Amino acid sequence: MKTATVADLRNDFAAISKWIHEGEAITITKRGLPFATLSPVRRRKKPAPLDRLARLHRLFPDGPVSGDARAVVDHDRGDR
Repeated sequence: MKTATVADLRNDFAAISKWIHEGEAITITKRGLPFATLSPVRRRKKPAPLDRLARLHRLFPDGPVSGDARAVVDHDRGDR
């Protein structure tokens, strides 16, 4: 792990940010003692895009709902 001082951050941030961009974690020292650690952000994997058509087929295997929409909603809620 590389080390930089608070003064290095103030005076040469471009070089330190380059180290971080390259994946290096940096220990920041203040008056010779470790003060903080800067590290690159972990990249999240992008979730797979939603397959809306497959979801509709899973929810409604017999095809689109027919009839009165209010009756269908009432039935799903358990009101009827």
